[in-house]
Formats: sequence, C-alpha cells, structure tokens
Amino acid sequence: MTKRKLPASWLLFTGLCLLGGCILFFPGYRFSAWVTFGLAGLVLTYQFLKILAKRFPRFAKYSRRLLTAGICAVALAAVITGIFIVRASSGTPEPKCDYLIVLGAGVNGSVPSLTLRERLDAALEYLENNETTICIVSGGQGPGEDITEAACMSRWLLDKGVPQDRIILEEQATSTEENLTFSFAMISEQTGTAPKAVGIVSSEYHLYRAGLMARKQGISPVLIPAKTTYLSLRINY
Repeated sequence: MTKRKLPASWLLFTGLCLLGGCILFFPGYRFSAWVTFGLAGLVLTYQFLKILAKRFPRFAKYSRRLLTAGICAVALAAVITGIFIVRASSGTPEPKCDYLIVLGAGVNGSVPSLTLRERLDAALEYLENNETTICIVSGGQGPGEDITEAACMSRWLLDKGVPQDRIILEEQATSTEENLTFSFAMISEQTGTAPKAVGIVSSEYHLYRAGLMARKQGISPVLIPAKTTYLSLRINY
C-alpha cells in the first residue's frame, strides 16, 4: 500500500505557521510574525478554493481571480509606500533648527530601549553641533515603564552633558500625533508664533510618517534620522 504524500501547499502552510510562531518570541518583530501568519492564511485559502473547485468550479475560479487581484493591489500599495519610507529615511538637509523634537519610544523600566537610545544618540549629535538649539523630549508613560519616556530621555541627555536649560519635557503624549501636537504647542507658547525652524528626530523607518503628520499640522520640519542598529529590525518596521 503506497503512502499518500502531503500536498506541498499544506507543508508550506505548516512551515509558515511554525515560522510565525518562532518570530513572535523575538521582541519588536510582531509585525513580521503577523505577515507570516497572513501568508499562511493565503496558502490555506488558495488550497480551500482548489478543493471547492471540484464542486463549484465557476465560483472558485472567480474567487481565486478576485483574491489574486486584491493581493496584487495590496503588494503594489506596500511597494509604493515602502519607496516613500526609504526615501524619507535619509532625512532632509539640516539647516540650523531653533527647536529639536525627539519622539519617544519604549522604556524598559527606567532605561531607554534600543530604539529610544538610537534616537537619543542622533539627538545628542545634533545638539552638540548646534549649541543654541533647544531640545523637546516628548513621550508619556506606557505599560512596563516606571517613568515617562520624556523623563528617561531627559536623564540620558543630562548624563551626556546637555545643559538642563536646553531640555524641555513633554510628558503627556501617547502617540506620534500627540508628540508633535503637544510639542508644537509648547514652541508656540514660548515664542508667541507658529513653529518654523523645527527638527524632528526619529528612527529612519518612522520619519516619513512623522513628516506627514507634521505637514498636516502646517509645519515643514527638518527630518533627522536615527540609525537602526539591526537591519532585520529596520526591515520589520
């Protein structure tokens, strides 16, 4: 009696599910895990349509075409968006900024996460090269954080020698949009006018989104990229 071989699609489905489960164990890579699970779901859907075609060939045929068209549309949108993200990741020319906004990221207890430390490194380099620029560190307190992101960033910059009078804390924001809204409001309150020469420090992959949100509020910022240590993490984000 010959053994029936498991179809390649089922092997692929199982492999993708196992891969997605493994990726979930690595902090910061959850998006890649869900993409992998999504691919597994697509394999399963195509296999289901293949089985369905035996009884409902026309329905399965048009469903397959519709699904394929949808996948192509999503892939095209992802590629186009990716191009814009990559282009923005190099930042913009750096004229001198009166204010520099550092967007918060995760804090491990009271210690900056790798992503936040990368942003702080970029901010410190800019502040050392532009000694009159005022820095606004923006970020509230999230789950697993003993202090606000702004407080964590302020401590880090102070330890690196940045004077206290060059650091302003914005400790209420819980999103990128709030980071910018609250920080811009602080600048307007201090200067009496709308922000003009403003820089934004964030991770390379995040600059495009941050720039869009700033321009939506009528601000054309200088985008300053923080280099991501791990290429795999940059691709994931």
